[in-house]
Amino acid sequence: MHSDKPYVRGPRPLRPNSLREQIRENLRLRLQHGDIGPDDRLVDVEIAGRLGVSRVPVREALLQLVNEGYLVGTTRGFVLPKLSAQDISDIFDVRRLLEPRAAANAARHLSDEDAATLRTALERARRAHAAHDVDELSLANMQFRQTWLKAEPNWRLAATIARFADQVQTVRLGTLHARATQDIVIDGLGRLFDAFVRRDAAAVEAL
Repeated sequence: MHSDKPYVRGPRPLRPNSLREQIRENLRLRLQHGDIGPDDRLVDVEIAGRLGVSRVPVREALLQLVNEGYLVGTTRGFVLPKLSAQDISDIFDVRRLLEPRAAANAARHLSDEDAATLRTALERARRAHAAHDVDELSLANMQFRQTWLKAEPNWRLAATIARFADQVQTVRLGTLHARATQDIVIDGLGRLFDAFVRRDAAAVEAL
């Protein structure tokens, strides 16, 4: 990928017995955080050079991300999937089936630490909204969603929902510049937060 952003967070070296999994997890988190954009291209040789590892575990990690739906392969590397309007609509249908139940489960298992992180994300979103900072609002929204998703005890359900990060990011980038949409997001986050901190699973599911 042609970017100055590092591929590994923090100074800890990769352990030889788990290179592929560590590389996959690092790239997956970057994808979910929106650090890798639609114009970026992931090339195994370049990533291996940056990490100081061989090409094999990097390519295996990239191919696993392809199998999981995060990336698609091209003749010149790996890129984000190109989502059509129909793709986005279809994924919304899947998310409507999965996310309300997952959020309700998360509300039942939300820890005090999770609730505090949700509050931080909500306050961050409100500050960004007041400052007309769309990028920061998007990041705060992402932090809020990832926090409750992490509280979902069914890790398979959480992992399935997390695979739609590309669709979520596409929708955010395409809609959050509208002030009316930002108002809806802030209102929705506030109501969701109130329901989460009450551990009101039914209210969370309905919202």
